[in-house]
Amino acid sequence: MKFCVLGLGRFGYQVATRLAENGMEVLGVDSSETIVASIRDNITQAICMQVHDETSLRSIGVDEMDTVIVAMGENFAGSVLITALLKKKLHIPQVITRAVNEIHRDILLLIGADQIVLPEREVGNSLADNLSLPFRVISRITRNFSISQLKAPALFVGKTLKKIGLTENYRINCVGVRKENDIVPVSKDYIVQEDDLMIIAGSNKDLAHVIAL
Repeated sequence: MKFCVLGLGRFGYQVATRLAENGMEVLGVDSSETIVASIRDNITQAICMQVHDETSLRSIGVDEMDTVIVAMGENFAGSVLITALLKKKLHIPQVITRAVNEIHRDILLLIGADQIVLPEREVGNSLADNLSLPFRVISRITRNFSISQLKAPALFVGKTLKKIGLTENYRINCVGVRKENDIVPVSKDYIVQEDDLMIIAGSNKDLAHVIAL
């Protein structure tokens, strides 16, 4: 797949480099020569240019992309204009735009953005969750349902997941077990080890109950 990231600030830079690490073809665009020089060796192509109309977008091949991430959220008018051009004129299959507030988000949705990202709000929510909830949130799926990490309680050690009966007794599921920097899927026959970090999913209430064991 071909990706283009417009705006290589902290958010755009991270998105572009991670996409490249994941094997994607990535075009990064920014008006800062310093930023473009710093990322050039980490992505497929980096261009120093200020895109502001359909002609400038076409000139660098944005119309050939499968997905475009508009990461210049601070420039409210610019991100709205570019998003509209990408959807209405260039017909990009997927346009993901960074927003800085709810009003910005609503306008972007009205003009056709496929997905809106509010990174500051998401980071703030994640920090607040980890500070205030009695378990480490890996991902909050809904307001009341999360995926979390649990150090295996002594009550579980030496037993299979089937014998523990996570679903039947605790109304949670074990997604896998963390091994170094990876998560390994496990079956119901897996025997829980003392140092296991279990990745569990369930309602916040049920997760809190299991964490307290």
